[in-house]
Amino acid sequence: MPEERSLMPVRNPSPQMQNAKSKTRKSGGVVVAHQVKWHQRVAAWLIFAMIRTVSATLRYRRNDRSGYIKVPTNGPAIYCVWHNRLALCMPAYFDYVKKHNRTPGMAAMVSASRDGGFLTGILECFNVQPVRGSSSRRGPQALLELTTWAERGYDLAITPDGPRGPLYVVQDGVMSLAQLTGLPIVPVSYHLNWKIRVKSWDRFQIPLPFSRCEVIYEKPIFVPRETSNAARENLRLKLETELRAITKD
Repeated sequence: MPEERSLMPVRNPSPQMQNAKSKTRKSGGVVVAHQVKWHQRVAAWLIFAMIRTVSATLRYRRNDRSGYIKVPTNGPAIYCVWHNRLALCMPAYFDYVKKHNRTPGMAAMVSASRDGGFLTGILECFNVQPVRGSSSRRGPQALLELTTWAERGYDLAITPDGPRGPLYVVQDGVMSLAQLTGLPIVPVSYHLNWKIRVKSWDRFQIPLPFSRCEVIYEKPIFVPRETSNAARENLRLKLETELRAITKD
């Protein structure tokens, strides 16, 4: 593994990053994510197989408005999708984005909680590198790890309203990640005509076989490294607005 390069400091670190750093110092050491248990790996493989099977039956329509994905000279990006649309986020990436770009792979932020261990197992089945952390646990470490993967040329993935919500509200973590890495944020969403909605905080969507699925890739948003807090907040609101605009419930 290549050695980590030093990171230039963000000019205006977010309150979430500052609070997370404070919590880490008070603990007296590095916050460690919950490990993936053997039964979680078994369940994760079953879900992976189910996702691949159901995805193969779907009637996809790709609506690429990004103007970024199909340009061979463009580098990696941060792909941003709502938490309740995680079920098809990997097919949306590997069956379209990965066929057009030259990045070596993807790294994705996953909660450091026990529940995040299950999602970690699924991502590993897709050969995605999970990076454990959230705004409330292991946030600064996760941002540094994701930045290292970006330096190696990997695409990044994040759910801007996860892991606890509120639903369809973009948290500041994705803005900090874009500011640190210099990568563009590409908003992604999809609409299913047949689906099951779980009674959870995010109203998680489970695709049903043979559904029609429209996947939308919106124009990228850039967060300059030397941006002000006010300008970054405007970009956060822009990202939230655009993600909501391409999301049909």
